[in-house]
Amino acid sequence: MVEQRKNNHEDQFDEEFLRQLLIDEDIDSFREHFLALHPYDQAQFYEKVGPDIRTTIYQFLSPQEMALIFEAIELEDEEYEQFLKEMDTSYGAEMLSYMYTDDAVDVLNELDEEHRESFLEMMDSETVEEINELLAYEEYTAGAIMTTEYVSILENSTVRSAMTVLRNEAPNAETIYYVFVVDDQHHLTGVISLRDLIISEEDTLIRDIMNDRVVNVKVTDDQEEVAQIMKDYNFLAIPVVNEQQEMQGIITVDDIIDVIDEEASDDYSKLAGVSDIDDIDGGPFKAATKRLPWLIMLLFLGMITASLMAQFEATLDKVALLALFIPLISGTSGNSGTQALAVAVRGIATGEIQEKSKIKMLFREIMTGLITGIVCGIVVVAIIFFWKHSLLIGLLVGAAICCSILVATIAGSFIPLLIHKLGVDPAVASGPFITTLNDVTSILIYLGLATTLLGQLS
Repeated sequence: MVEQRKNNHEDQFDEEFLRQLLIDEDIDSFREHFLALHPYDQAQFYEKVGPDIRTTIYQFLSPQEMALIFEAIELEDEEYEQFLKEMDTSYGAEMLSYMYTDDAVDVLNELDEEHRESFLEMMDSETVEEINELLAYEEYTAGAIMTTEYVSILENSTVRSAMTVLRNEAPNAETIYYVFVVDDQHHLTGVISLRDLIISEEDTLIRDIMNDRVVNVKVTDDQEEVAQIMKDYNFLAIPVVNEQQEMQGIITVDDIIDVIDEEASDDYSKLAGVSDIDDIDGGPFKAATKRLPWLIMLLFLGMITASLMAQFEATLDKVALLALFIPLISGTSGNSGTQALAVAVRGIATGEIQEKSKIKMLFREIMTGLITGIVCGIVVVAIIFFWKHSLLIGLLVGAAICCSILVATIAGSFIPLLIHKLGVDPAVASGPFITTLNDVTSILIYLGLATTLLGQLS
């Protein structure tokens, strides 16, 4: 079934055929086949072809048709500027004018100030005003990702007049499944579904059939919080208001999907200890510059571990066998800490861990660390006893692993909660930091116990 679906898709989207039509400058055939494609497929083709082919596309497609492609395209940040520079400035400005305001703002945010201004100067004043309003909001907030193309109706209007408004505004609205209700001062007072409008009597007042318990977000709310609200309520769109409860715009589910993807990538990169996810098409120098700051920082932190081991040099000299198990203990504690870290960061990000459940989560992780530590300790004691025929060394390593896993689990769950309490993204408590911290504590525990028992070990 999957193979059949793939073949059907290939039949509908013949890249080489479309490319040849452009080379042959067969505008009529190209437009017939290309415009029949889904905007996503159009965007995929547009992105794959080279600048020379794209130049022909600009000649064959109107700015309005090109706007649909740019709304569907998924480019790296620097690629937006590269693609727009291929276009004539007036063509690009007209294309941006046809895009939904929030999508146009996303593109303009990736341009340098001079390039951005050159496009804004060629747009009509009304469009520029809407774009500048969104550009003024702080990045990663509800205001920055909302769209101003929505349908609103007055609460004292009738269903008949509301349907007239809907018919007039629907072509330019991003979604019409929710119609938002406002008063004379444009305060958000309710919401009504398209279905309720259709089935209601024409003379019915909107205020009598609207839902006045409207879930909304503020323009200053963090985009991650907005995404969580839309996920919890299963909304297709959510209204955005200012501090005076005046309607400012809406956020649609397609924007939230982008936010979730962006936040997930951001959290993953932080947990991996890199400043940003590497682009596989980027060069090695670019990838190295993203990774080096973290690696150098962790290198200095790692020197603490080396310094600690130097303090126990006498112990290691007398019982050289102890050094054999250092990687085992530090590695096991690091893995345990990373597991607890992942659980904590995910719980905070998804909203599963609330203020009341933090103590419960910490207690659960402590018990989990204790159980896993004891089991791993017993297994290690048995292995070392049969391997090295030394019950004392086995008990020492087993006790060290048990204590290290317990401490690492507590650190992996407590540190993200502490950082979140301080108002910082908990993902910055990344895996490498937890691992380095656990290296230090595990070596202190292991070699500290060994030093205490040095007489019996000798």
